[in-house]
Amino acid sequence: MAERWRGRVALVTGASAGIGYCMAKALVQRGMKVVACARNIAPIQELAKELSDQSGSLTAIKCDVSKEEEVAAMFQAIRKDPNLGRMDVCINNAGLAHNAPLLSGEASQWKNMFEVNVLGLLMCSKEAFQLMRDSGVDDGHIILVNSMSGIRTVKSKGSHCYVATKFAVTAIREGIRNELREMKSKIRISQVCPGYVETEFVQRHHNEELAKAVYSSMKCLQPEDIRDAILYILDAPPHVEVNDVHMRATEQDF
Repeated sequence: MAERWRGRVALVTGASAGIGYCMAKALVQRGMKVVACARNIAPIQELAKELSDQSGSLTAIKCDVSKEEEVAAMFQAIRKDPNLGRMDVCINNAGLAHNAPLLSGEASQWKNMFEVNVLGLLMCSKEAFQLMRDSGVDDGHIILVNSMSGIRTVKSKGSHCYVATKFAVTAIREGIRNELREMKSKIRISQVCPGYVETEFVQRHHNEELAKAVYSSMKCLQPEDIRDAILYILDAPPHVEVNDVHMRATEQDF
């Protein structure tokens, strides 16, 4: 990872497990001051103890990104912390899915997906940009952990609303890029779109039986694969903006 990020501040949302947990750990090991948030911060607090001998640091903040007041409080805490006080990298990883078809799903489940996957991502991106600007950071980076579902639809009816939220993330990525260019800012925006990653996600979305079937049917992507893609994005020289990385397991057929 580029030396220029050492000692600087990164936020990773949805960091209690899977990709976010892996990403927070990697950034601390590379010398960054990492703020890792989730609704359940116990795993992050344990990770902070594990990484106490590293050159970077890990701060856990309890935050449900779907709640505007909690997002605002988190960024206020970052601003006021003398060890932090700025923002250089924001990795929007928090996301969820419900098995909620478009013609028979529950409105509460649709709403929850849009609140977390779209509005939460928007609020964190906006707050991160504003903190970058207020801190005089003009080489920061906002990274959205999207999905292959953000660029193509699937036949699974229970996933269609989730897919809609992820298509929205792709539109947001391009919208943020346009607004940054209009401002002549050198802050960069990127998204990573993975296919199946072996985490708790499928189990939470559907059930344990389906998760086992999916993960045993092929060699799926691992959280470390997404981590490496994000580190590649961060390593790009300042004149290179990697807007989209699409990743599938070699055996995934859709």
